[in-house]
Amino acid sequence: MNASPPKEKHAANVFEREGPYKGEDLDEAALNDDAALAVLGYRQEFKRGFSPMEIFGLSFSIIGLFPSIASVLVFAIPYGGPVALVWGWATCSFFLVLIALALAELASAAPTSGGLYYWTWAFASPRWRNILAWIVGCEYADTSSLRLTLIYSNSMGLIAGVASIDWGCAVQLMAAVSIGSNETFVPTTAQTYGVFVAVLLCHAVVGSLATHVIARLQNLYTAVNILLCLAIIIALPAATPKEFRNPPSFAFSGFINLYGWPNGFAFVLSFLAPLWTIAGGFDGPVHVSEEASNARTAVPWAIISAVVVSSVLGWIINIVLSLCMGTDMEAIMTNPIGQPMATIIFNSLGRNGTLAVWSIVVIVQFLMGSSSLVAASRQMFAFARDKAIPFSGRISHVNDRTRTPVTAVWASAFVALVIGLIGFAGPIGSSAIFGLSIAGQYTAFSIPVMCRFLGGREWKPGPFTLGRAGVPVGIVAVAWMIFAIVIFAFPSAPGPDAEGMNYMSVVYGAWIGFCLLYYYMPVYGGVYWFNGPRTTIHANRTAHTYTSRSDEDAIPDTSNSVDRPSEKGSAASALSQAHT
Repeated sequence: MNASPPKEKHAANVFEREGPYKGEDLDEAALNDDAALAVLGYRQEFKRGFSPMEIFGLSFSIIGLFPSIASVLVFAIPYGGPVALVWGWATCSFFLVLIALALAELASAAPTSGGLYYWTWAFASPRWRNILAWIVGCEYADTSSLRLTLIYSNSMGLIAGVASIDWGCAVQLMAAVSIGSNETFVPTTAQTYGVFVAVLLCHAVVGSLATHVIARLQNLYTAVNILLCLAIIIALPAATPKEFRNPPSFAFSGFINLYGWPNGFAFVLSFLAPLWTIAGGFDGPVHVSEEASNARTAVPWAIISAVVVSSVLGWIINIVLSLCMGTDMEAIMTNPIGQPMATIIFNSLGRNGTLAVWSIVVIVQFLMGSSSLVAASRQMFAFARDKAIPFSGRISHVNDRTRTPVTAVWASAFVALVIGLIGFAGPIGSSAIFGLSIAGQYTAFSIPVMCRFLGGREWKPGPFTLGRAGVPVGIVAVAWMIFAIVIFAFPSAPGPDAEGMNYMSVVYGAWIGFCLLYYYMPVYGGVYWFNGPRTTIHANRTAHTYTSRSDEDAIPDTSNSVDRPSEKGSAASALSQAHT
């Protein structure tokens, strides 16, 4: 008897051991990456061109260590000076490594481009999985109002991250022009935005290239990043004039508070610098996991190693800065150059040396934005593949020639371009972009980690597992992320006026409002159709059909099917479909 026509179905949840691979461990099915992806419910669409080292390179280049430190130095110097740079970074880095460990464990268990929202749906209880897969972390007494999007939160964080990185690149390029003109050139916001648009368009072109080209570029990105860090660590102490050299007592214990917060809270606010700098390294590898070889091992390795290497190298760079920046923090913040890091380098290396170093900083920042857009576009592709955003059919299209989601790349770039308009609000707008990227990211990171422990689902770890340490690591990681979101909402100084207010929460709230509007839109809203990830492997190919599902699992209906394939053979069947 022929199998009955398949109904709409959703990605099989391998963690509950149901669906077309019921009873089959992921380890048994993972004959290779394609079969492992098929077990998660998706066929292979991309070319797997990323080696483990190149996945690390992607994560490390998204972090873009020295340009990122340069971009957020404004959040460290006023809130403690040397103490903030050295000990604020060290304190925050410890907790950031815990976040990396928690996310790496999830990435090893289910390496898919959807990552965060797929994990949330997989681990949340059947009753709440659709709500939590659409959530961003807003609390209401009426639980029906909790239907915000995790995936929108992650997409917002990623794309806002692209906008903030490329805006930082434009600002740094303008700082170089200012230095070259003896500080006679003062760029306008419109000029900076024009450079921002040009940088973003270049990144969209790079992100549309074939997978193997993007993968090979990561080796170059890694080399340039590391060489720049080493150059700063060596050159700055060697060239800094005596008047700007600080004794170790000041570098490790000098505390400068410029904005009036109590010293203890000012030190806490200095965490903003490492929180933003390293955030991109957490999930960048996850979103290209469908383009990675040996993804279940390579992706978690890339997450952890990139965060650890960046934390250590960043700490060393901050120590060097503390030893070589002089004692006048206010002069650094108010220098006409307009960029604290450029000012420090200028004081140490002079105009020509600064221009040489700063040109490399701009290049590395450019490379950083390129990798960030790649990750953001893969996230947008994954959500479009599950029919959860407007124009999903077009955005989820994979270019036949490059085997990359070209439309998703340009759609992500367009959204980043719109977000960049916030820059016309001046420093307030730039601060909002920075804060928005972090709030969205850490909201999205925390939800699947909580669901992994609180959802009541069966946990099937991948090759990388924390074992019993997973629970305490997860608890501390989630608590730290919630803490991070809260401190990002504070203004730079107490008692702010309209110009000094932190508008991150306003922008974040506007995005949440858009998500809610889209979810509850009559007829077309997600409340009427969003039921979690959708499999791209046809059920009739595995001799199963699916009943429709609301809050319950997708359950195979075998009443009219042919004889069920053996468990041993189903992985091979999945692999066959993955290439169909």
